[in-house]
Amino acid sequence: MAEPLKVVVTGAAGQIAYSLLYSVAKGDVFGYDQSLELNLLDITPMMEVLNGVVMELQDCAIPLVKKITATDDPNVAFKDVNAAFMVGAMPRKDGMERKDLLKANVKIFKAQGQAMDKVAKKTVKVVVVGNPANTNACILSRYAPSIPKENFTCLTRLDQNRAQAQIAARLGVTTDKVTNVIIWGNHSSTQFPDVAHAKVELNGQVVPVPEAVKDDNYLKNDFIKTVQQRGAAVIKARKLSSAMSAAKAACDHMHDWFVGTKG
Repeated sequence: MAEPLKVVVTGAAGQIAYSLLYSVAKGDVFGYDQSLELNLLDITPMMEVLNGVVMELQDCAIPLVKKITATDDPNVAFKDVNAAFMVGAMPRKDGMERKDLLKANVKIFKAQGQAMDKVAKKTVKVVVVGNPANTNACILSRYAPSIPKENFTCLTRLDQNRAQAQIAARLGVTTDKVTNVIIWGNHSSTQFPDVAHAKVELNGQVVPVPEAVKDDNYLKNDFIKTVQQRGAAVIKARKLSSAMSAAKAACDHMHDWFVGTKG
C-alpha cells in the first residue's frame, strides 16, 4: 500500500464535511489502495461535535485510514498536507447574498492561508468549497504566496453536476451518458452553464446535446435559470444549503485532479 496521503478538511464538524469524510476515507477520492491520514479542523466551540465525528469515522472501521487528528489549530491541521478540502466558511442562510459573507470569510481564509503558507507542502492541492468560493480561494492564495497559484481551485463541479443532471433528466438517460458540459463564470447566480460542446450517448450513438434536446428555447432559458438558481432552491426547500451534493462534487473535483478523468 502506498505511503499515507495527508488530507485536511476544514469545517469538519459541519454538514458538508459529514457527507464528504466517509467518501474520502473509503477511497472514492484518492484510490482504494491509497492510505490516508485525516486532519479535521474546526473552531473551538465545535470541538465536542468534531470529536463525535471522529468517533463515527473510527466506528466505520475503514482500513485505509491510518490516523485521524481533530484540532482547532490551523498550524496542526495544515502540517505537511497533500490535499486540502476548504469546507469551513460562514454559512449562507435564506435571503443572504454571497456579498454578505465576505467580511467574515476574509478573516477565516486569511488565517488559514497564512498557516498553509507556513506548514503545508508546497505541492498541496486545494479545493475551496465554502462560499463565496471564488473569492475565498483568491484570499487563501494571496496569504499563501509560497504555494503556486495553480494549486488553488474552487468548487464549480457542483454546478457542472447540476447541469449534467438536468440534461440527463431531460433526455431520459443516466448522468454518465452526458459529457463536456461547461460552466463559465463564478459559482453564483451569474454563472453561465454551456452545453454548446456537450455530448450525449443515445441508443449507442454519441450526439451533440443541442441536437438531442431539439429545444433551443429550453437550453437558452429554463435550463440556464434552473442551474443558476439551484442552490437557492435547495435552501428554500431544506432551509439549509446544499450539503450532500456539494460534498459529492468536492470529491469528484479532487478525484479527477489527483487521479485523472476517463478518455
